[in-house]
Order: sequence, then C-alpha cells, then structure tokens
Amino acid sequence: MKILLAVDGSVHTKRALAYLAVHDEWLGAHHTYTVFHAVAPIPHRAAAFQEVDDVRSLYEQDAENVLKPVRKFFDRHGIQARFVFRIGPAARQIAQLATKGRYDLVIMGTQGHGAMAGLVMGSVATKVLSLCTTPVLLIR
Repeated sequence: MKILLAVDGSVHTKRALAYLAVHDEWLGAHHTYTVFHAVAPIPHRAAAFQEVDDVRSLYEQDAENVLKPVRKFFDRHGIQARFVFRIGPAARQIAQLATKGRYDLVIMGTQGHGAMAGLVMGSVATKVLSLCTTPVLLIR
C-alpha cells in the first residue's frame, strides 16, 4: 500500500506515529511511505523584503524542524520513507499530493474536536476530507 503520512509537528502528529507503532498492519516494509509537511507561506509583502535564498532557507528550516523527529521514528523502526514538503495551505497541498501521487491512503493526526467545531473552525482534517478523493485515516 502506498501511504501518505501528513505531519505538522504537533502532539497530533506524535499520536499518529504512536498509533502506527502499535499497529503492525500500518507500519512495515510491505508499505511505501511518503511523509509530508505543508509549510505556511510567508506573506508576499514580507517576502519581498527578503533575499530569495533567505526565504527558501526559512521554508527548508521549518520543514526540517517538523520532519526530523519523524525521520528518526522511521529510522528506529527500520523503515524507508520519502520526506517531502511543499509551500501552501496544508489541506489543499495534502489533497493534491494524494491525488497526483496516486496514494492508497492518507494518514494524519487530528484534534478531534468533533463535526460542529470542525465546521466552525475549519480544521485541516475537515478540509482534507472534503478535498481528497483518496481514503483518509484520521487519528485522534
């Protein structure tokens, strides 16, 4: 199975990794993993006053801060994974990558506030569910 694991570095990512660790059916060499993080874009007006290389470095550092502990998790379990980041709104980036990459499953952590809170606050998980044609496993 080709799995896209969407991470943001929060406690919800840690819960999703813990879930994977105790469920052998999701973690193993029989799956192909891509770990993905969406970096929030710097406002255009702020970026205009920075060197292009400085902005690129900020994006790369943000992604590395999130992906590094996940990379360690996969290394500890002896599992190969591809690590990717893109700049832009998380839900749209996740859904686009899942579709274009022809993933079988998207796994991501969620706060689990419930349907009403998700509708009012517009959670990333809710948006992914509405935009994504790939099955999504949400872990609370």
